[in-house]
Amino acid sequence: MGRLKFSFQTTVRACFAGYAVQAVVNNFVPLLFLTFERSYGVPLSKITLLITFNFGIQLLVDLLSAKFVDKIGYRVCITAAHVLSAAGLVLLPVLPHILPPFAGILLAVSVYAVGGGLLEVLVSPILESCPAENHETAMSLLHSFYCWGHVGVVLLSTVFFHFFGTENWPALSLIWAVLPAVNALVFLKTPLAPPVPAHVQKIPLPALLKNRTFWLLSLMMVCAGAGELSVSQWSSAFAEQGLGVGKTVGDLAGPMFFAVLMGLSRTLYGKYGAKIKLDRFMLVCCAGLLASYLLITLSPYPVVSLLGCGLTGLSVGIMWPGTFSKAAAALRGGGTAMFALLALFGDLGAAGGPTLVGIVADRSGSLQTGVLAAIVFPAVMMLCLFGRRKKHA
Repeated sequence: MGRLKFSFQTTVRACFAGYAVQAVVNNFVPLLFLTFERSYGVPLSKITLLITFNFGIQLLVDLLSAKFVDKIGYRVCITAAHVLSAAGLVLLPVLPHILPPFAGILLAVSVYAVGGGLLEVLVSPILESCPAENHETAMSLLHSFYCWGHVGVVLLSTVFFHFFGTENWPALSLIWAVLPAVNALVFLKTPLAPPVPAHVQKIPLPALLKNRTFWLLSLMMVCAGAGELSVSQWSSAFAEQGLGVGKTVGDLAGPMFFAVLMGLSRTLYGKYGAKIKLDRFMLVCCAGLLASYLLITLSPYPVVSLLGCGLTGLSVGIMWPGTFSKAAAALRGGGTAMFALLALFGDLGAAGGPTLVGIVADRSGSLQTGVLAAIVFPAVMMLCLFGRRKKHA
């Protein structure tokens, strides 16, 4: 590693790989739920708590990062994020044989969840601090790597299980651990710029919390997270209904369709976004998201609802990275605390959106009606964007 030449271009690529790592830690274990049930005799009702536990820890890390990252330093924290992600994946097949199986799995998930939470907080500001001609397009391209990482985890894991059997999942867990382990070594050497440039005055946390622009951007992050997850969490059901397939195929087809189109949206903006104003593009995508929700809820044909699910991914893709870019431009001295808190609000939206859909669907007896309730998120996002445009007019 010492003979290799490291530059800010290396840092950018390591950031892209970092979001792929986060996709691995968030999406690999759900593929093993049925395997865990068969192998360890743990009921699915208990196993599905792993998702809640994973994202709960990541939320806590988002909150705490606003305080401790700047004190410890970016290089130490980003390297630790990758080491913890790799360690969790290595411990996943080991701990269930040392501890009670569910406790072992839970501990392994806890280790990589801390790593995943740190990645969510650190990767975006590290990329934002790198010299670049257009940070908005770079940010969109960065976030596309989470989508492509998600697709890659599902596809490559499915191919592995087909040829080697699901019983050999421990080997695959070790293979996936190689990605964060290698990227940790890169971050030990690659250059890192200060999160807040020397000529920019840093905004203290109390001042940030009193800033109206910060709270407007936080509301946009809630809408971005909710808009993304409100449909994606139910995409398996739409695939089952629309394609007339079983749950296993639906679990693959629905989320994959959504993730591919969301990744495509972010990649296209990352490639051509320099020619498009971010505000205008986000407003168009909000309109597309409104249209996709109406398509899902009003169409009598399940396959059309599935297409609406895909359109949701295409439309919502820019909202999270776009809001991050707007925050970096509007509050240049926000630094780690700003990105950590914005990630926290995005995750709160990601948790609250599907919950709202589920509650309304349960009371109305219709999943489509539940999705219709989520139309509030792109509507509020549009109002926020119009408010910011009016302010800067």
